[in-house]
Amino acid sequence: MVRTSIFVTALAIASTAFAQQTCDLNTKCPEEAPCCSQYGQCGVGAYCLGGCDPRSSFSLDSCTPEPVCQSKTYDFTSMDRITSKTKYLGDASKTDWVMDGDAVIYDNNVLLTMAPGTVGTLLASSTYMWYGNVKATFKTSRGAGVVTAFILLSDVKDEIDYEFVGAALDTAQSNYYFQGIPDYNNELNISLSDTFENYHTYEIDWTPDSITWSVDGQVGRVKQRTDTWNATSNQWMFPQTPARVQLSLWPGGLASNGQGTIDWAGGLVDWNSPLMTNGYYYATFESVTISCYNATSSLGTNTGVSYTYDNAAGTNNTVVAGDKPTVLKSLLATGTNISSKGSSSKSASSTKPSATVQSIPGLTGAGPGADPHAGGDSSSSSSSSSSSSSDSSSSSTQSASGSSSTDGSTSGFSQGGSNSGSSSSSSHSSSGADKLGATQEKVLQGSLFAGIVAMVAMVVL
Repeated sequence: MVRTSIFVTALAIASTAFAQQTCDLNTKCPEEAPCCSQYGQCGVGAYCLGGCDPRSSFSLDSCTPEPVCQSKTYDFTSMDRITSKTKYLGDASKTDWVMDGDAVIYDNNVLLTMAPGTVGTLLASSTYMWYGNVKATFKTSRGAGVVTAFILLSDVKDEIDYEFVGAALDTAQSNYYFQGIPDYNNELNISLSDTFENYHTYEIDWTPDSITWSVDGQVGRVKQRTDTWNATSNQWMFPQTPARVQLSLWPGGLASNGQGTIDWAGGLVDWNSPLMTNGYYYATFESVTISCYNATSSLGTNTGVSYTYDNAAGTNNTVVAGDKPTVLKSLLATGTNISSKGSSSKSASSTKPSATVQSIPGLTGAGPGADPHAGGDSSSSSSSSSSSSSDSSSSSTQSASGSSSTDGSTSGFSQGGSNSGSSSSSSHSSSGADKLGATQEKVLQGSLFAGIVAMVAMVVL
């Protein structure tokens, strides 16, 4: 009886220790695990780095400051400047890309892989773009349920996308979101030749006033900020905050995803498909070129060291370009205790989430960013093949070389208003970014939990 009681007590303690708190705009992280990751879960260390949402964290400065933009062309000839998220501490001078999953260098390209039992691979830039121009040259993957993506995603979930469904190799899907709020009407298709067989150069030209999507130098779509005004929330529903470049391959057709997402992705992934090579699906990325927005002050500046936020509205007028450090001392540190190695930081009690255990957020098959298809209604995807009345389509004769995103000219757009971010709370839970991380973290926590149970059993028996 005593041994049984001890065992039950140990199980209860272990369950409590490995319970992890989720976070969103309505439920902020606790002080012991203050950082709300891109995937909507609380922790320290890597939770406080790229993707940490200051609006849902314990405080605005819980997240580590974001390294400012650097104009550079990235070729993938080696893994030297690609760092696993388990080792990255925020030093953008030593790392160009932070990796989640498995990437392989092959023939001067980087292959993002997706094998059975995995949820694919994500590379995220170590620096942030606050407007500017980015080009990526690559070949997508293929197959039902297999999704390749090239996106910009900010820590408050502003997003600009190219997404490619492996069952529709003649289409690039363009999309954008303001603070992760899904909207079916934002999606628009761009037609092109086979994306698996052919390299294409995909371009996003982003200014405070417009977004231009171009393929191989030909404009496919233009979205004007002036067409995104929401009279109900009294704000522009337009991406406007510093964002990381993200390259990814993920299983939209994972059985655990929502039916709407599975349908949009072309069905379930076939994990025994002859389309796989060496036991995995892959997408081939040749190069990425980032050209920072050439503003010397105010919106889009990159003259400092880092970006932070001074207001939970999370709009462009709340972004501060300053000189705060971006590098954590360890994976036990946070934005408010950046030099912590663990000994001087507050330790969580046994009845609260274990901050020291939860230091590496995970990745799931929900995809990196908002998922407007998760609700189950996939019918709207077919309507995205034609341009909306407020967008300029591929019939435009404008050349991508004529873009002016880096010259710093702007109308001076500033979101303004102390309640700018208020409308996002009701829809924010629909964002795919909130769901990311759960599967991988449950596996990790389950393994650790099983280990503790086994050790306790050996002791009491």
